[in-house]
Amino acid sequence: MIALVDCDSFFVSCEQKVNPDLKNKPVCVLSNKDGCVISRSKEAKEMGIRMGQPYFLAKTEFPDGIYVSCHHDLYGEISTQVMNLLREFSPKVQVYSVDEAFVDLTGLTKLYKKDFKELAQHIREQIKERLDIPVSIGIASSKTLAKLASDKAKKCNSGVYLIEDIDKELENTKIEEVWGIGKNLTVLFKKSGILSVSDLVKKTDSWLDKAVGINAVQMKHELLGETISPVENEEKLPKSIQKTSAFGIFTSDLDFIKNQLNYHIHTACRKLRKIDCKASVIGVMLRTKDYRVYYDKKILQTPTSFEMEISDIAFELLKNIYNPSTIYRSSGIIFDGLKSNKEQQLVLFYNNASKADKLSKCFDRLESKFGKDIIQIGFTKD
Repeated sequence: MIALVDCDSFFVSCEQKVNPDLKNKPVCVLSNKDGCVISRSKEAKEMGIRMGQPYFLAKTEFPDGIYVSCHHDLYGEISTQVMNLLREFSPKVQVYSVDEAFVDLTGLTKLYKKDFKELAQHIREQIKERLDIPVSIGIASSKTLAKLASDKAKKCNSGVYLIEDIDKELENTKIEEVWGIGKNLTVLFKKSGILSVSDLVKKTDSWLDKAVGINAVQMKHELLGETISPVENEEKLPKSIQKTSAFGIFTSDLDFIKNQLNYHIHTACRKLRKIDCKASVIGVMLRTKDYRVYYDKKILQTPTSFEMEISDIAFELLKNIYNPSTIYRSSGIIFDGLKSNKEQQLVLFYNNASKADKLSKCFDRLESKFGKDIIQIGFTKD
């Protein structure tokens, strides 16, 4: 049995956790630079504020709403706390996103002397009591069904939904409600007479493979309750790490751009070290006022996660794409070719690696103790 634990209105819940005065109020969290609404409290949803609604329209149409700028580092810290708490209950926890995780409950009913629904309710209560984060939990025998159950759990007063009678559940579920079926696939299925999930699972594997592909075949068997994709503990490294943002003003000031790049580099390096890996490809991006993008990269002989090393490389790349007569709107740093520290080979004549690692860890300890951005990476003018 698999549970999908989904944090309710996660960004808003995090803001309400650190500022209890926001509880039971129509709160909306805004995207970077306060562009649009990306998370809403229950009260904000009832008011009519829409997901993705531009801030300038929302505040005009719904002036009584409370609009909060996003704090992604805060959300990441609280997400880690939630995932660590889940690991106290089960040895198999697969983090799916910042606010969702699959938990393998198989065999735990005897350990906790609770049935699956009671156990999920206990987990939910513990997360609320210890972390002050509300969650919804869906339980089923496959990930796809657990995702469907978690969506239904959000509409239950208990916050927990267990799928027991699969056939009945599939008959009452529209095809577009299934995890992984988007607009285009919904249109394709409906043209073929597939309106409910029950219609989908009646199709043969060969028909689904020919019409859509092997993923549709796997989806069918997951919907039938077969565990095609088990809960995996091992977290896969991301393909890349990107940190970009728009400037507060349009500019061609090289020193300003360097400072912005250094901020992105430090943030990205902190994330590299958090997932215990290093980057072997460093890329720098500049976007002009009229949205033209310039990019250059360098492949490193020795992967690194140290700000000072990457900053020197980034500034060299910046020289190749920067034009003092051009006005820019944003910059960014891109790390590719990520290598786990456990798998890296030592380089015979590279003696600075251990010093860089020690200094990096020192940065992280200082920020952990005194707060984010206590360390500021500067640069020396030519």
